[in-house]
Amino acid sequence: MHSLAMGTALAIFGGPLLASDRSASHGELAGTEFDLEIDKIPVNYSGKARFATAVNGTVPGPLLRLREGDVVTIRVTNRLDEMTSIHWHGLILPAEMDGVPGISFAGIAPGETFTYRFEVRQQGTYWYHAHTLAEQTGLFGAIVIDPREGKRVSAAGPALRDYAVVLSDWTDEPPLQVFLNLKKMSSYYNFAQPTAGDFLKDAKQLGLPQALKRRRMWNAARMNPTDYSDVSATTYTYLMNGTTPGGNWTALAQAGDRVRLRFVGAGTASFFDVRIPGVPLTIVSTDGQPVRPVTVDEFRIGPGETYDVEFTMPDERAYTIFAQSMDRTGYARGTIAPRPGMAADMPELDPRPWLDPIDMMGAMAVMETGNGGHGLMEMPSKARHARTEYGANTDMRVDYPRVNLDDPGPGLRDRSRRVLTYADLRTVGQDPDPRTPERDIELHLTGNMERFIWSLDGIKLNDSKPLRFRPNERLRITLVNDTMMVHPMHLHGMWSDLETPEGEFQVRKHTLAVQPAQRISFRVTADAMGRWAFHCHLLYHMAAGMFREVVVA
Repeated sequence: MHSLAMGTALAIFGGPLLASDRSASHGELAGTEFDLEIDKIPVNYSGKARFATAVNGTVPGPLLRLREGDVVTIRVTNRLDEMTSIHWHGLILPAEMDGVPGISFAGIAPGETFTYRFEVRQQGTYWYHAHTLAEQTGLFGAIVIDPREGKRVSAAGPALRDYAVVLSDWTDEPPLQVFLNLKKMSSYYNFAQPTAGDFLKDAKQLGLPQALKRRRMWNAARMNPTDYSDVSATTYTYLMNGTTPGGNWTALAQAGDRVRLRFVGAGTASFFDVRIPGVPLTIVSTDGQPVRPVTVDEFRIGPGETYDVEFTMPDERAYTIFAQSMDRTGYARGTIAPRPGMAADMPELDPRPWLDPIDMMGAMAVMETGNGGHGLMEMPSKARHARTEYGANTDMRVDYPRVNLDDPGPGLRDRSRRVLTYADLRTVGQDPDPRTPERDIELHLTGNMERFIWSLDGIKLNDSKPLRFRPNERLRITLVNDTMMVHPMHLHGMWSDLETPEGEFQVRKHTLAVQPAQRISFRVTADAMGRWAFHCHLLYHMAAGMFREVVVA
């Protein structure tokens, strides 16, 4: 293993192994100089006493309120007995301030204080987190950056109430144990696998030949139709601002108030589907970048992403903020209400659907069924055997990936509620860099589910070479998801400008969720010198090898 891979592996596995939380509300720190202290605190999210990794004594850590154009100094002291770090997710800053052990610096040793100093070059909602397993144990928090000229005003007027809503997942197990369990058996936390009873039900409804075809299709891919998440509520408790569903975190707003909620996807292995029953939500920003307002009933937020939503408080009643996990095994929950102590009815968890053929075969499923891939068909032999191209580390290769952006994703299709898709997101203003890309790079997101190996082009981080960008070049990166799981891909230090299927600029983001059997392209301006990380933001996928170093030099 070369030194980079060794450093990164140590970073991933060097974090605290004891878990998490106190359901205290996190405070807010504002200004240009900050002192943050990382230490363990006793917590109890599930009825068992554990330890969390806290920043200044809270989980999440304090919200940091910065101002565009300021130079900030952040002194981070490590009170743990192992190395740690803080990465400023989505912030454009010098590589040596990015906070990734093994790439941009050596990490923060026990007892050491590391000083981050950088100019704030953007505005909006971002977040910070450990780039070690301490991310799973509570080391994260929100960042709000105000524009220098004053608070941004939405098309509907200023938001009178403004709250950060950090969604996370907590386990009583040490994170390293979770990873080892997945390596031992990738379905360790999946208690919803197809059963003999499901087969008999399918045979009765579809007929025996079709029921057998369905099984052959999934067996050929070495996955099963309930592989939504690696880790589920069998070990996870889902939290909203560090509070369990029973704790009912509450935000206050009066009838007629304009409210902005800044959602942060801090789940280490969890996507959340978010809605406030009875209240339409207007999406006004994603990953800190303002978008043309679009009103929906529900949106999916992946690890690493942020979404700002606005709405007008309809009346003096309480409303539930409901964030169910993508695999439908649990939820985070809070309330927005005129007074503390109020609560609204809780919606039931949606049924747990199976993945569709389109999630394995992409455009081939659409071509064969003509109904969006929801029908049933035999998997083509070409797709079935193409996995050998990348060797034993990969399950399959999708030969005909779909390119549409108007799919809300597995579990959200065919809904009566209007659900956000990437096709709905349009960055306000023109293409930030209209130059035609000089170069194209294509990467396949690959994996072997049974062995829990995740990689790019079938190559794990340990065996990979860095991606090299030329200074200030405009290039196009194409990602092809050859797996049946959604991967939130995060490039550090530079923006990811998502393209439409026709190759036009769509939306600027720093984390892009790539659907199963999907092909997406985004442009990058290589204007940040140094060494950077590019990885799947599912923590255990990153640890298993879905990671590359990017060098701009």
